[in-house]
Amino acid sequence: MPEFATLLPFGLLIAVIGAFAGVLAGLLGVGGGIVLVPAFYYAFSGLGYGSPYLMQICLATSLATIIVTSARSVMSHHRKGAVEWPILKSFAPGIVVGAIVGVLVATALRSSTLQAIFGGMAILIGLYMIFGNSAWRLGDKMPKGIARAIISPMIGFLSVLMGIGGGSFGVPTMTLYGVPIHRAVATAAGFGAIIAVPSVIGFLFVSIPPEVTPPFTIGAVNIAAFLVVIAMTLLTAPIGARIAHAMDPKPLKRVFGGFLILVALNMLRKAMGA
Repeated sequence: MPEFATLLPFGLLIAVIGAFAGVLAGLLGVGGGIVLVPAFYYAFSGLGYGSPYLMQICLATSLATIIVTSARSVMSHHRKGAVEWPILKSFAPGIVVGAIVGVLVATALRSSTLQAIFGGMAILIGLYMIFGNSAWRLGDKMPKGIARAIISPMIGFLSVLMGIGGGSFGVPTMTLYGVPIHRAVATAAGFGAIIAVPSVIGFLFVSIPPEVTPPFTIGAVNIAAFLVVIAMTLLTAPIGARIAHAMDPKPLKRVFGGFLILVALNMLRKAMGA
């Protein structure tokens, strides 16, 4: 059983991470995973739990929190009639397939490789947050047939490799095909749950040596961090939402995009052993 002296800093650090992620989610509308994965990585490694399996633990634990936050979000959006259920239902099978493949790939890769993937994709997401324009279009309606069969698994696959929900890839995809931004955000919340549920089930059965895992870890999912983060985000997300209503969040979104790029570059540096 871990000693209290170990559990106290662990719990406090995770609580701060959860509070920060909740405020950003409410303020900027970004998924918590884009914050949680690097935060978990630096927290766990700083507390002495660095190992070749660390990124798998960070991804899995982040995805576990997304099950709860996405379910709450999509139900809230549904009550406002903002969820595009036909899009959600038509993309769900491909997303699930992509998520399952993502778990298989993530468990087979080295932690440094996953860091490099996260860093590279996070730079692209940061650039989109800074320079993206809601007026950009690839088409007037969501893709079907072969295009949907390619895009939907890619959303699930890339999201699992980054430990994030459906927002970072789903929202740009939908807005590029003419879905209004508020409906894209609402529908992408459903993508998050579809991604997270099968992937977390898979991660729970990953075999990791117990001596290198943080306290209360099952498979690759750290249950303690999951519970603390969920509790904190429930408390702090409404604070971020109130701030967003009181001011224009667009400049802050660009600032966060720049911050995300810096974090991603540092992850790439670590992945290369620099």
